[in-house]
Amino acid sequence: MCVSSWFVIRLDAATVLLQWATGGLLFCWFTTRRRLVGIGYGWLLRGTYGLMALGAFACGLAFGVKPVREAAALGVAAAALFALVVSVIRRKAGVSGQQDEHDRRTERVAEMTGIDREAPVRVAGGPEFPPVLDLVAPIIGLVGLIAAGIDSGGNDLVAIIRTVVGALFLGAITDAMLLGHWYLVQPGLPRGLLNELVQVTMYVLPLEVIALLLPVGMLSVLSGRVSDGWNGTLGYFWVACVVTTGVLCWVTRRALREKYYSAVMAATGLLYLAILTAFGTDLVARAVLAG
Repeated sequence: MCVSSWFVIRLDAATVLLQWATGGLLFCWFTTRRRLVGIGYGWLLRGTYGLMALGAFACGLAFGVKPVREAAALGVAAAALFALVVSVIRRKAGVSGQQDEHDRRTERVAEMTGIDREAPVRVAGGPEFPPVLDLVAPIIGLVGLIAAGIDSGGNDLVAIIRTVVGALFLGAITDAMLLGHWYLVQPGLPRGLLNELVQVTMYVLPLEVIALLLPVGMLSVLSGRVSDGWNGTLGYFWVACVVTTGVLCWVTRRALREKYYSAVMAATGLLYLAILTAFGTDLVARAVLAG
């Protein structure tokens, strides 16, 4: 016997896109705050997630308006655009940490080879981009996600927890994959930054699973109290996604221990797969529970 729909949440594209944009922009700040990643990485993420926020707004208008959520989606897009414009304007200042790391590596090569090189002359280009600007969009997005959770139906607290934790989960794994690709642009980037994002994903994964197990949750699907419409297949598929995501993140961290540069590319490939299973972990469960 299936439980009443009062206990479950409704899943819609506008909320998912706002989750994705909010989580992605939060972890954009998480990485760029160290001032080690090239300025173009921030441009990539702010532009991508800003467009996702606009997509969330458009989906909300098309499939059911929730005023607070839609206002937050516009706010996220505007904040991401503002941060992007400021970053472009201040691009000549560069990124201090990236420049310091480049100088350190240059000196080390000179010591190892005995070849002296002139120290690069830095041209003052004004103040750098302040990373704190990247926090404005996630804060606005959080307001929209809380409102979306309350409006989604079912137990308000459970819905809010699932929505917010899902945003962290999707944002962390997506940014990890994008950062892995950035090593092609900036090969000397310390691996510790990618390791951090993968580690955060591994920390958030158990929270994601717990949130989805809260009653009425995936335990009810696995026990048959909530029908998935496929005789329990989607419930077991969800379990497989959870386990595979954890294994892929663990293997990625192991790969990053190898000293060869190819290990970073291998880690990025593993993160490609982890994104697929991560989306299965979050969206499949919430779609089933939305029934």
